[in-house]
Amino acid sequence: MNNMETYGFVKSNDVMTKEDIIAQTGIPLPQNIKDFLFEGWYDEIKPRVSKLNCLKKLAEFKILAPIPNPSKIICLAFNYKDHAKEQNLIPPDEPSIIIKPRSTLNGATSEIICPSFVSKLDYEIELALVIGKNCKNITDEDAKDAIFGYMILNDASARDIQAKDKQFTRGKGFDTFAPCGPWITTADEVPNPQNLRMITKINGIVRQDSSTSNMSLKVHEIVSKLSRVMTLEKGDIISTGTPAGVMLNRPDAIYLKEGDKIEMEIDGLGKLENTVKFV
Repeated sequence: MNNMETYGFVKSNDVMTKEDIIAQTGIPLPQNIKDFLFEGWYDEIKPRVSKLNCLKKLAEFKILAPIPNPSKIICLAFNYKDHAKEQNLIPPDEPSIIIKPRSTLNGATSEIICPSFVSKLDYEIELALVIGKNCKNITDEDAKDAIFGYMILNDASARDIQAKDKQFTRGKGFDTFAPCGPWITTADEVPNPQNLRMITKINGIVRQDSSTSNMSLKVHEIVSKLSRVMTLEKGDIISTGTPAGVMLNRPDAIYLKEGDKIEMEIDGLGKLENTVKFV
C-alpha cells in the first residue's frame, strides 16, 4: 500500500487500518503502535471496533513484525519437557534465557537472511507473549494482567555458531532470525495459553508437532520469575521455548537450506510462512 507503514485490526481476511479508524471515529490515533497499544488508545477504541467497518483485505498488505522496537526480546532455553528429553537434559527450574537483539525481528512472510558461513541453520517454533505494562517483582497471579497478548515466534538458530561459542547469543542474534506474528492475539482471546497445539512444517513435512501443555515453566510463572530479575516493560517480547523436533544434536539432522519454506502454526494465533535465503 504505497510502502506506507501502518497498524490496525485484522478480522479473518479483512483489515481495518489506523487511517480507517481515524476516519470513522475522528479520534487522532498516535503514529507509534506501542503508544496505541499501551498508552490508553487501544482501550478507548476496543469497545467501538465491532461497529467499525473493515475496508481492506489482508492480501493488500505485507505483514511486518507486530512490535518493531521492543526494549527486550527474551527467549527461554529447554523449557519444554519433550525438547529437554531429546537433548538428554532436565528442564531448568528457573528461566534459562537468551536475549535476542531487536534487529532479529522479521515479518510473518519475509525471508530469513542467513550468512553463507552458517552451515547449520535450525528452526524453533515458540509461543511468544507481549508484555502490556511495566512490572517488577510480580506474582504469578499478577502476571496474568501483565500479558497483553500472544503471537508465534521462530527462534532461528545457527547451531554451528552455538557449538563454537558455547553460548547462544551470537548464534541466535543474526538479523532476521526472529520472524514473528503474524499479529498479536490479545490475551482475552486465548483462554488457556497452556493448551495450544504447535506445528512446524519444512517444505510441507511436519518436523514439530507438540503442545504448549509440554512447557516446564508455565507462562505466568515465566513472567513472574523474569520480573524478579529485570523490569519488564511495555512491548517486551518473551518467547517461551520450543518443543521437540528441532535438528539440534540429531545424528540425522537435516538443516535448513536455500529456498526452504518454513510454516509454523499455533492454535488460534495464525501462521508464519518464511523462506530461507543464504547470502
